[in-house]
Amino acid sequence: MLVKNIEQKIKVNKAISIASILFAIFIVIVGFYFAYKLVQDSRKSLYIIDNGVPVLVKQTDELLNRPVEYKSQVELYHRLFFTLAPDDKYIKENVEKSLYLIDDSGKKEYANLREKGFYNQLISSNSMVTTQSDSIKIDLERKKFVYFGKEIINRKSSVLIRKLITEGYFEDIIRSPHNPHGVLLKNWRIIDNSEISSESKYSSF
Repeated sequence: MLVKNIEQKIKVNKAISIASILFAIFIVIVGFYFAYKLVQDSRKSLYIIDNGVPVLVKQTDELLNRPVEYKSQVELYHRLFFTLAPDDKYIKENVEKSLYLIDDSGKKEYANLREKGFYNQLISSNSMVTTQSDSIKIDLERKKFVYFGKEIINRKSSVLIRKLITEGYFEDIIRSPHNPHGVLLKNWRIIDNSEISSESKYSSF
């Protein structure tokens, strides 16, 4: 009887020891899992400086956000390239910012407009140019975009509205301060820039 009791106690102790070891391993695995998850979540947290104030933002899945960033890049490029004031320095600064977002096709169009005297006409006529984006179509398979909008030329005596339809392609690149979306527009061209309307600012009597 004594021997059987000792054997039974040994078995019980052995079972408790094994259970304790398994439980300890389980705790370690759970600890590692939560630590890994915490590190992953912390990597998704970013601080953006907004007027000198750090603001906490969360990164979302890049694949889900990418189509939105493509559209945003296309809209940003057109806004910079076509928002013009009757000031040569302002024009150069805006165009320079836009050229970080596009390949040589943007520089070629800028040179083309300069040669035609477009910017000089704006300055001499004291005109303002702005754009209005209507829609942007993105073809993810072909990595192609089509931009639909309007170009509004505000002159002293009239407001001229032109259709603005362009197309091009896009490529993923490394993000940088000059190109925060990490998207490079390529082979861009203007398809339609025809006049829609011209309205005089002064009523005729």
